[in-house]
Order: sequence, then C-alpha cells, then structure tokens
Amino acid sequence: MAGRLSWGLGDQAVSSMTNFVVGIYVARELGVTAFGIFSLAWVTYGVMLNVSRGLATDPLMVRFSGVDAAAWRPAVARSSSTALAVGAAAGLVSVLSGIVAGGSVGPAFIALGVILPALLLQDSWRFAFFASGEGRKAFVNDLLWGVAMIPAMVLADLHGSVVAFLLAWGGAAAVAALYGYRQTGLRPGVAGVRRWLHDQRDLGPRYLVENVSNSGGSQIRMYGLGAIAGVAAVGTVRGGELLLGPFLAVLMGLAFVAVPEAARVVRRNVRRLTTFCLVLGGSQALGALLWGGALLVLLNDRLGEWVLGDVWHTAQAMIIPATLSVFNASLIGGAASGLRALGAAKRSMRCQLIASALYVVGGLSGAAIGGAVGSGWGVACATFAGAFVWWSQLHVAVREYVPEEARTP
Repeated sequence: MAGRLSWGLGDQAVSSMTNFVVGIYVARELGVTAFGIFSLAWVTYGVMLNVSRGLATDPLMVRFSGVDAAAWRPAVARSSSTALAVGAAAGLVSVLSGIVAGGSVGPAFIALGVILPALLLQDSWRFAFFASGEGRKAFVNDLLWGVAMIPAMVLADLHGSVVAFLLAWGGAAAVAALYGYRQTGLRPGVAGVRRWLHDQRDLGPRYLVENVSNSGGSQIRMYGLGAIAGVAAVGTVRGGELLLGPFLAVLMGLAFVAVPEAARVVRRNVRRLTTFCLVLGGSQALGALLWGGALLVLLNDRLGEWVLGDVWHTAQAMIIPATLSVFNASLIGGAASGLRALGAAKRSMRCQLIASALYVVGGLSGAAIGGAVGSGWGVACATFAGAFVWWSQLHVAVREYVPEEARTP
C-alpha cells in the first residue's frame, strides 16, 4: 500500500505542480482580467473532466482495481474509449458555445473545445494505471506532459493570449495521451463505448450526477461571481486557489489511490474502513492547516508579487477562507473514498448533491455580500456543513454493507 500511495502522490505532484506552474505563469503574463477568462475555461474543463470520470473511469476504479490483466485490459479499452467520446462531444459543444458567445470569452472556449479530447483521454490512462496498481506508469505519463509543456508555453508566450496558452496546455496533453497508447498497447475505439455504458449503468449515471454536481457547483459559483462582482473577481478567487496548489497536489494524489486502497480494505475487513477513511481525511486536513499557516507566515508582498504578479494584491485575502475550505474538503475526501469503495453510489450521489447545493448557495450569497472574499468565506462555511453530511452517510453505509457475493443469487 505504501508503494502504491507513494506513486500516487508522485504522479499527482507532477500533474498538479504542472497545472500550478501554468496557472502562475498565465496569471503573471496576462493580468487579473485575462486570467479570469482563462479560469472560466479551466473550471469548464473541470466539469467535462468529471463527466468523463463519472461515466468512464470511476466505475473502472471501483470494479477493476487489483484484478488480473485478462479482465483489466478489455475494461480499460472500453473506459478509455468512453473518455475519448465524452471529450469529442464536449469539445464540439464548447466550440459552438464559443462561436455564439464571441467577444473576449468566445475564442477561449473554442480553444478549449479543440483540446478537450486529448485532455480527457490522457486522464483516463492515469486512472487505468492506478486501478492496476501501476502508479509508476501514470507518473511517467504525467512527467512527459510536463516536459512537453515547456516548449509549448514558450511558444504561447510569444503570442501572449489566452487562446495560445490553452492550446499549449492541451497540445502537451495530446503528446502524453499518445504515449499512453504506447504504454498500454490499447487503442480506444467507438465500438467499446456502448458496451461500457451498458455494463456500468448501475454506477456510471450516479457517478456522473455526483461528479457534475461537484464541478458544476464550482462552475456556477465562478460564473455567478463573474456576473456579480466582475471577471477580475474570478481571477482573484483562482489566484487564492493557486496558493494552495502544491498542497492540493498531495490531496488529489491521495484521492487517486484512495478508492482502490479503500476497496482492498473492504474486501479484507469492512469494519476497518471507517478507521482508514478517518486517518486518510484527518491527515490531509491537518496538512491543509499547516500549509495555510505557512502561507500566512512566509508570504510577504514582495514574494507574493513574484509568484502571482498583480493578482497577488487581491488574492492574498483569500488565503484563510481557502485554507478552511481545503481543510473541510480533506475531511469530505476521506468519507467519499469510503462510499466509493463500498459501491454506495446512491448515498454518495445524495451527499454530493447536497454538498454542491450548499457550495453554490454559500459561494454566491457570499459574493453578493462581500465580492470575491465574501464568496470564499461562504464556501468555507458550506464545505464545513457538507463534511457532516458525507460522514453521516458513510457511517450508515458501513453498517448496511452486504458483500457482493452475498447479493448474487
């Protein structure tokens, strides 16, 4: 387990640090308003990513973690095909939306539509490797993405636009996605999509709703914040999130491997699941507080301006509420991993819908009261309430758990 967790952390460190550096670079080069436009495209990508994960890779992680290669290979071929299909469909919608929107925002969504298939396919390979316990391959794939992004970003900087940076980011992902095909020897195809969706019809739709409500809540908050307080406020919130970026790399890295490991705990002894989830969520929450405290102590105006440029002057007020939000999200992550491992899709979907509703209400009501900072505090309160919802449902799900073999007639 320690080895698999280490590769998960290493992979997510590469992936998240790459995204962190991209965000910092774009913020410094484009300023708060253009960075706000970039952030709108970013959160939209997050929604599409979660659609792909709900339909394609979350069921893979639950049902094909730790299985033999004979079962893993066809499952991965079908799940990656589904991810690619989602990317193509979402990309078309994004391009059309960008054409209709026009103005300064439209070109960014056209560029996002072009790169979505590569981004979602690359992400599906990562899940496949973690399901098989081969986190090292996911690490190599993400490392290649990061290396390919260096010359791509240099070229994008010559153009100096949001579109150029988006295309550079997605172009590097395409390189990693092609390498994933070489690593697995599996080629995605349309034929596997229908069968995968049919076979996972009991999990996929529920995970889809759960994931989209999660990322969709973030998207609604950002769009609403932009409408209430302006696009620059979106850049402020995103800047605050970037300051938590290195710690979020750890958080997301553990999330990638937490579900497979929790599934293994369930197979051995379901009574140990709650303890596993408490240790997982609690350790991450403590880490969030330590990271936020370090930011408050170490970041002064000179260093903050070096990191975020002009975005720093407004983003520094987001450190405390953003830290508290990540603290609560860490606790939620522990419970969510347990519910996923139990296959309690109905309960996890219910939790996510409630938590997302709280998130949107807290974020937008806070924005109406106090702009970007008010939105941050509203989200901190909402995630605190959401943590209680998730843990109460995990407690009930563990008591009600019936092994799959016992459910089979």
